[in-house]
Amino acid sequence: MNRIPIGVYIPGNSILHRLDARAKLLCLIALTAALIYANSLPGYGIMAALTAILVALSGLKLKAACAPVKRVLPFFAVIFLMNALFNDQGQALWSWWIFNLSPAGMAAGAKVVLKLILLMILFNILMSTTAPMKITAALVSLLRPLGYIRIPVSDLALMISVALQFIPTLMEETEMIRKAQTARGARFESPRLKEKAESIMPLVIPIFISAFKRADELALAMEARGYRGGGQQIKKAAGPLGKSDFAAMLFAAAICWLQIFAL
Repeated sequence: MNRIPIGVYIPGNSILHRLDARAKLLCLIALTAALIYANSLPGYGIMAALTAILVALSGLKLKAACAPVKRVLPFFAVIFLMNALFNDQGQALWSWWIFNLSPAGMAAGAKVVLKLILLMILFNILMSTTAPMKITAALVSLLRPLGYIRIPVSDLALMISVALQFIPTLMEETEMIRKAQTARGARFESPRLKEKAESIMPLVIPIFISAFKRADELALAMEARGYRGGGQQIKKAAGPLGKSDFAAMLFAAAICWLQIFAL
């Protein structure tokens, strides 16, 4: 397997590795909000430049940081075409039946794709620079107020953390299944829509079966190690936040405020 892993923790000693997981999660939320509200060329430029800076600060290679994007390029192409061909705003450059290609639609598609690309890179940076147990502990700490309304915070945080950690595994298995089905004659790359649709089911069904199998194996492994849920608590995030953590959160909040109210 010579493919670059996605969402897998890569040990290091960069600035982002040393930040508290709680601060990184809050920064990701703020930057996600900033991406959602970005709606101008300066706004997109700021978010793209900030993402590039974070990649450099994380110590990750550019290829590793952008690995998730390469895997879903066809998905981005579909999103772009749906916006470009079904947007009736502005003067159409080309029209046929229900399709209406316009500059406004192409611009809308490019904006959506750019936001998704930057969001995937930011999420990959978080997962690559934060150990899984630290993410779980940070989620417990941030979600602790929900415990006052009788929500099992520890169990909820554990489920979220486990789901995040299984994303790379499922993507690798999806790629293996796709190659196996291609060898059996599946036409994933066929230009015909009917053949592509027919090849989806042989891919989706094994993925679901594999996911349920892994979930069952994980449940059995956790029970064998004494996990019963309910009253069990996950270890809290260690220590208070440092100056660098507060500085990172303030900077992310400033970027979010800038995108919402200034740009």
